[in-house]
Amino acid sequence: MEYDIKPGIKGLIFDLDGTLADTMPYHFKGWRLACQKFGADIDTDFLRKHTGSPGWIIAEEIIRKCNLGENVTTGQIMEEKLIEYYKDQHLVKPILPVVNIVKKYFGILPMAVGTGGHREAVERTLEITDLRKYFDIVITANDVDNFKPHPETFLKCALLMNIEPQFIEVFEDGDLGIDAAISAGMSATDVRSWYDSNW
Repeated sequence: MEYDIKPGIKGLIFDLDGTLADTMPYHFKGWRLACQKFGADIDTDFLRKHTGSPGWIIAEEIIRKCNLGENVTTGQIMEEKLIEYYKDQHLVKPILPVVNIVKKYFGILPMAVGTGGHREAVERTLEITDLRKYFDIVITANDVDNFKPHPETFLKCALLMNIEPQFIEVFEDGDLGIDAAISAGMSATDVRSWYDSNW
C-alpha cells in the first residue's frame, strides 16, 4: 500500500498501540487475565471503546463496570495486566503500512509518537519493533495531565516539533485519538482499515 500524506502537511504524529505496533491482541489478553484473577471479565468491545486511554483509566473503568468495589485497586489490576503483557510483548510486530510511512518521510518531515501508553511499556515496544531510532519526540501518558480525547498529547508533540497544529497529520486507530487530533486542529487519518487485526 502506497500512501501520500495530505497536502500542506509539515509534520507527522503517530499513535503507537494498534497504529505503529500490533500490540492490541496482547494488551487485551493481559487485561482479560488480570480481570479474571479478580473474578471479573471484559470483552474486546470494552477495550476498543477505551483504545487510547492510559492503563489506570482502563483499570478504573474495569472496577466500575465489573462492580469490583473495594475488593481491588487500580494499581493491583494494572500490575497484574503488565505482568501478563510483558510475557508476550516480545511477540509484537510492527504494522507495516504505517511503518512504511515513517520510513518514507524519515529525515524529510519532523515526526513524533503521541500515545496513551505508559512510558516503560512504550519504550519497550519501540525497541522490540526497531522503531525507536525514527523518533526524537515520544509523548506518553506519563508526560501529560489530560488524556485522549483531550488534545494535550498531540499539542505537546506539536510544540516540541515546532509546527502549527493545522500542518500536522495524525495517524490513529482509536476513536479517542481521532477525536483528540481533531480537537487539536490537526488532520486525522484512521488506520484501522489498513491491516487485519486479530483481536
